[in-house]
Amino acid sequence: MTNQNLKFLVCCANGSGSSLMAQMALEKVLKKNNIKPGKVHHCPLSEGKSSAVQYDVLVCAQNFANMFEDAKAKGVVVIPLKNVMSAPEIETKLKENGIL
Repeated sequence: MTNQNLKFLVCCANGSGSSLMAQMALEKVLKKNNIKPGKVHHCPLSEGKSSAVQYDVLVCAQNFANMFEDAKAKGVVVIPLKNVMSAPEIETKLKENGIL
């Protein structure tokens, strides 16, 4: 998987607060690692469940990861996080999944 132009989706329960904060943390990690994403979008779980297959990487809270088994089966890399606002955790998980 080439790490440039990947499309990232960040989901949280309502798609307003924590997913926006997680998106900002993700963008910080991508910039630090000189990765230029094709797209970074944040949304509520309801939207994420229907649109996840249009993305390469999905970032969400650990307790929501099982909602994206269909997307995972279709090749989407699902990144479950304990703390969605933690840039260090996001960076570690992206490295573990071969994205960084």
